Amino acid sequence: MYTGKGQVVELILENGFRHARISCAVNLIPSPGQYLLAGSASLSDPLPVPLFSTESTLKGFTACAPIPEIWTPGTEISLRGPLGHGFALPPSARKVALVAFDDSPARLQELMRKAMKQGAAITLVCDSNENQLPNEVEVQPLSAFGEVVEWADYVAFDVARENLLDLNQMFRGQNQMSVKGDAQVLVRTQMPCGGIAECGVCAVTLQSNWKLPCKDGPVFDWGEF
Repeated sequence: MYTGKGQVVELILENGFRHARISCAVNLIPSPGQYLLAGSASLSDPLPVPLFSTESTLKGFTACAPIPEIWTPGTEISLRGPLGHGFALPPSARKVALVAFDDSPARLQELMRKAMKQGAAITLVCDSNENQLPNEVEVQPLSAFGEVVEWADYVAFDVARENLLDLNQMFRGQNQMSVKGDAQVLVRTQMPCGGIAECGVCAVTLQSNWKLPCKDGPVFDWGEF
């Protein structure tokens, strides 16, 4: 984990979502599923926010929405990270399903690029309109969820903590469908302490206990649910 400064270089409106291009040291750039805790010096921006990458370069990364409204191009921000456990795409994966259950698939796009580099066939499952995806990526609606998950040998989900129950119910609604390959879940939630205070704000209940996405996640193995 590192600490350092970054700067908002550009604000980007894409598919109705406000992203931000951030310049920072390369060692601060989060891998797919990891996050940075970021905040500005403004009194109107009192709590740090988690930033996930949708695209990275050697000079920084593009942070996914939501972005604090007070941030503008030129805003200097303090960064801590990368934090948490990210996605672990198996090198052997050849059929990859990315499921944006209830939001934009932006947090899955860095993983999408990684899967493309290893020659995997990729299907994105989401109900949002995505206009800037590579031609190699097949897009299916959530109604095709069951068929795509059974096809894949690796599945990555992005879901808000409050919708985890709905995701489980969708599986039960598919005649006890099971994931045949490896599967992981990015749980989106507030993580104000970044794993330092163990405040419990982000806690999720698993099969046998509860864990904190801020440090035990935010990516978990599907089998834990």
